[in-house]
Amino acid sequence: MECGYFFPTVNFNFAMSGKVVLTYFNGRGRMESIRWLLAVAGVEFEEVNITKRQEYVKLLSDGALMFEQVPLVEMDGMKLVQTKAILNYIAGKYNLYGKDLKERVMIDMYAEGVQDLMQMMMALPFMPPDTKETKLEEIERKATSRYLPVFEKALIGSQYLVGFQLSCADVQLLETTLMLEEKFPTILSKFPVVKAFQGKMKSLPAIHKFLQPGSKRKPQSDDVYVKTVCEVLDFKL
Repeated sequence: MECGYFFPTVNFNFAMSGKVVLTYFNGRGRMESIRWLLAVAGVEFEEVNITKRQEYVKLLSDGALMFEQVPLVEMDGMKLVQTKAILNYIAGKYNLYGKDLKERVMIDMYAEGVQDLMQMMMALPFMPPDTKETKLEEIERKATSRYLPVFEKALIGSQYLVGFQLSCADVQLLETTLMLEEKFPTILSKFPVVKAFQGKMKSLPAIHKFLQPGSKRKPQSDDVYVKTVCEVLDFKL
């Protein structure tokens, strides 16, 4: 289906003040959306991968984690925690958060819906094998009946979910649709507008670069990632 719209050339030459450092596990988790948004904003960043419990304990003893949780993002002289707050800060700083409060609340609603889906998928690697199939069926059902129809409707005749410029909600929707297709390759077949949006988004230079091999985008979580997270957080499956 031809959607009848195009994406204009976007200039992502944003200025960065200071070094941005991300502290998290060597995997997607809650940090991946932050990596995506920084990449789209053209912000270079370094990563510190937590691999041992004593590294996490040191972060706690140093007072670096306000609520004793990662991700941790160090930028602009601050130690930022809580994923939504971090994403909103980056979006606001790099003009990815709408033009006014009304646009921002719409962006937040779409982004929260996207996060609902994403969090269900993030939990999959930590679930017992005998429950994963049921959970996958639930994710597919909710994605196709509750979430994707909303985005399909919002994007009809529009370049972006909200207003006339790219926002963090658009970036998170792209990330989530790609994650869905990893599990359900044909899931967008009944959502041609979302599929067209995905294709246009992937063609943006900063996103195209982030999708290439060797970028800082993380692969799907594997057993090594799960084992590391569980050991560091002293979490029993």
